[in-house]
Amino acid sequence: MTDLPDPSTRRPVPGQLTMTAPRRGKPPRHWADLAVDERADAVRELGLPAFRAKQLSTHYYVHHTDDAAAMTDLPKDGRDELVAALMPTLLTPVRSITADQGATIKSVYRLHDGALVESVLMRYPRRATICISSQAGCGMNCPFCATGQEGLTRNMSAAEIVDQVVAANRVLREAGPVAASGGVELGAEAGETEAPADGGRGSQRVTNVVFMGMGEALANYKAAIGAIRRMTDPAPHGLGMSARSLTMSSVGLVPGIDRLAAEGIPVTLALSLHAPDDELRDELVPINTRYKVDEAIDAAYRYFQATGRRVSIEYALIRDINDQAWRADLLGEKLTARGKGWVHINPIPLNPTPGSKWTASRRGVEQQFVERLRAHGIPTTVRDTRGSDIDGACGQLAAATA
Repeated sequence: MTDLPDPSTRRPVPGQLTMTAPRRGKPPRHWADLAVDERADAVRELGLPAFRAKQLSTHYYVHHTDDAAAMTDLPKDGRDELVAALMPTLLTPVRSITADQGATIKSVYRLHDGALVESVLMRYPRRATICISSQAGCGMNCPFCATGQEGLTRNMSAAEIVDQVVAANRVLREAGPVAASGGVELGAEAGETEAPADGGRGSQRVTNVVFMGMGEALANYKAAIGAIRRMTDPAPHGLGMSARSLTMSSVGLVPGIDRLAAEGIPVTLALSLHAPDDELRDELVPINTRYKVDEAIDAAYRYFQATGRRVSIEYALIRDINDQAWRADLLGEKLTARGKGWVHINPIPLNPTPGSKWTASRRGVEQQFVERLRAHGIPTTVRDTRGSDIDGACGQLAAATA
């Protein structure tokens, strides 16, 4: 077998999948890597009583701080050393830019080993959604995705994933209200009209998390699930978020989808399909050479059956590539063949990358595609697009920064 090139230094060849992340130095252990029952032992190891664990969790998960100076309920003597040992710096801000009158904030962070990752905070009048990364780079190699073209550097730890949400909460603490925007909010189901559980305080803390940033989270399964558990653990032991406000996106790793369904955590599944036929999807989404369209859709339907959570189908509309009316009809037929009411579709105008042949569909073509899907009785709503003027496509800003 030919050795694969090191994705941290060399781009993958077209169609090449990287299913195993390169081995690099592990990030330092962080409080957010620890399950609730592990924290008391961690504190005792440093010579402190177990009750200090709850205090540390309150600072990190409720007050969203890792600043030792703010933790005045901890003994001053040794406080700095304690926090440095249990909450080492994981994400070092490198660059942050805004768009949409300040409602969208895209950030690039440097990890302990120099790898760069992105997150995007999108503020809406009723909620605040963060699009987080789960890997530095991505091994799925989709040709229209900036991240996929850079290859996979390494998996992120559970704490590195969670820390993106905590960092966003710090930003939101200082943020003011935002104006309304069109389209369906990322992290909200199509047609969703009810107010969020926090009563609309979307400008004060993250209400929704979507695993749609850099990486394929189901290829970094253990860390992704660990991060989800930290997010959904009740405060002060975790961020206290509802699992229903979390969305796990996947290009269609069938075993991972089935494994997620068995976890008993009712997160929303978003299947990034992008084509209803194997011939085209083999080209657009190389994982399709392993798990075909019907296998991916079947796995998504099993997820619905196991969780009762309606599945999202994400479909990036690419001009003259996958936006034909007959493909909308084929997609509608495949989904309705499994049943009614289990799925909704989010066509997404493609955010093009510089120099790419891929670009967004014409507005009239997009509308026709949507109407054909609705004619099959499938709820279909075009996603709100954010950050098109700030290297909005996933991976662009990190690549430009590097």
